[in-house]
Amino acid sequence: MTEYVEVARAESERGELVLRRRVEERAADVLELRVNGVFVMDTHETTSETELAAVALGLVDDPRDVVVAGLGLGYTTQRVLADPRVEQVKVVEIEESLVGWMRDGTVPHGPGLLADKRVHIVNADIVMAVAEASSTYDLVLLDVDNGPGYLVHDTNSGVYEHDFLVSTHRILNTGGALVVWSAAPAPGLVATMEQVFGNCTEHRYDVQLQEREEQYLLYLSHRH
Repeated sequence: MTEYVEVARAESERGELVLRRRVEERAADVLELRVNGVFVMDTHETTSETELAAVALGLVDDPRDVVVAGLGLGYTTQRVLADPRVEQVKVVEIEESLVGWMRDGTVPHGPGLLADKRVHIVNADIVMAVAEASSTYDLVLLDVDNGPGYLVHDTNSGVYEHDFLVSTHRILNTGGALVVWSAAPAPGLVATMEQVFGNCTEHRYDVQLQEREEQYLLYLSHRH
């Protein structure tokens, strides 16, 4: 039997964020994040977040400066920080309450993660943050929604479109890479990334999500 206990709730102009604990018999408790009633991620199945970082870090020789778009529960950032080559991680997260839950220990591993001196939190929309960026980076990891086909917020569609990808190309160093996470195949995204970068590779992997077999995807482009 599975029970749910609400841990934290917040409202923003984009809707409702809920952090709840999933209590299951003969299993450790799991924290689960939902946005407007839609499951986003939990602390049990984190391979998709860590795979995003691991694949990205393998794409470049010297990933000193990294942008992670979407803090989530911190697992992508945690994996990026595990690479000793990384000198700075700029984490762009639009939901201030989520950053707060990570900072104050509502998410227990959050304070330790954000205490790393290489981490810089930017509370902003990633589209605006990239458009206004004056620095360049070696990697941009994009995980702000469930992909172009399963949007939690309709306004996030812009992060998969031409103008944003052009802005991302601009802030990448030569040899740098963009990696985009998606819950489902996104041929339109592939076409746009190929148009902007001249290349795009699809990476698929299987996950077990609450006893369901799922397949997630990463889309990778290099700036040559």
